[in-house]
Amino acid sequence: MITGPQIRAARALLGIDQKTLAQMAGLSVPTIQRMEASGGVVGGMVDSLTRVIAAIEGAGVELIAEGATSMASGRGVRLWRPDGPVSGGDGEGE
Repeated sequence: MITGPQIRAARALLGIDQKTLAQMAGLSVPTIQRMEASGGVVGGMVDSLTRVIAAIEGAGVELIAEGATSMASGRGVRLWRPDGPVSGGDGEGE
């Protein structure tokens, strides 16, 4: 499915805030906040996840699953972790 960091990255690419994504997906801001707070795959209602994915993809961002190949054209970014998960953000252990 989709991860919290993917949602945050998609918003950054689109230049939108949580409120705008919530409006695009027809969800509440707290729902978007909960999804983005997830460190891994977002859990919750399938309908809500589907709405967020549709809103992000409808705005032009391709969500690429782990190990998947992108079939679209255009610019993009992909998180690459050659040695496993990125550390907790203190810059140590990378």
